[in-house]
Amino acid sequence: MEWLTSIRKAIDYMESHLEDNISAQDVADQVFMSSFFFQKGFSLMTGYGLGEYIRNRRLYQAALDLQKTDEKIIDIAFRYCYETPESFTKAFSRFHGVSPSQVREGSPVKPFLPLKIEIFIHGGNQMDYKIKTMAGFKVIGFAREFDGETSYVEIPKFWDEIREKYAARVWSGEAPANAYEKAIVDNNIGEYGVCVDDIGDGKFRYFVAGIYKGGEVPEGMSVYELPEFDWAVFDCYGPCPKALQDVNTKIWKEWLPGNPDFEFPGCANIEWYGDGDPSSENYHSAVWIPVKKK
Repeated sequence: MEWLTSIRKAIDYMESHLEDNISAQDVADQVFMSSFFFQKGFSLMTGYGLGEYIRNRRLYQAALDLQKTDEKIIDIAFRYCYETPESFTKAFSRFHGVSPSQVREGSPVKPFLPLKIEIFIHGGNQMDYKIKTMAGFKVIGFAREFDGETSYVEIPKFWDEIREKYAARVWSGEAPANAYEKAIVDNNIGEYGVCVDDIGDGKFRYFVAGIYKGGEVPEGMSVYELPEFDWAVFDCYGPCPKALQDVNTKIWKEWLPGNPDFEFPGCANIEWYGDGDPSSENYHSAVWIPVKKK
């Protein structure tokens, strides 16, 4: 199913279930995609996280109900999946800038209408990429579960945590002095950032990783085996993370929608980090997307 069709179908599904306690997984299931891949594509193509979009639509519809009916605020709160009037009032006031009671008295509200998706593709399938066939391989590293809604903020903090706690010495060129540092050096942990979609419901595992060469796996590290895939590899040149973010956006907005050549089996995607100064204008990194020839 093409990306534009998928997103339009997902929006229709969300519109018809604003009063139901649906999850990101429920939405992704309607378009037969992993929740991780769908959430990432939805966010990059629309500018909204999936959960954010649903919340905003519910809060706007709740405001319309306050304006047009005499229903109790508590009943409207429960209708739009808030567990308490207090949590509803807090979210409502943050979004609209006024309280539910003020809206009932005539204060204006912030409109948030259903998205109408029209994508103008500039460049399309002419993006510079190469297809790389990889036999199954294992990565080793530090893994943590993330939510798609907050991952762009939380993953850089995770890298900082790993650097400070385990890797600062050896990433700066010093010899390893313990089992963690030895594993980092032996497997070049930090060369890859790997997103693994095997949790569901909008969550995924992220590895600060390297290619596993064998040997001890210290407590707190884990190994994950990626199946054989063809990968579309998009090279990035420029300071990180901006260069990677820009290429990621182009992939999801220009290359994926309606692609005539490839399907996207999900499971994982990879960011590769080269040697050198990540702030350099010539820094080389890459995005790997698993693909399947149609």
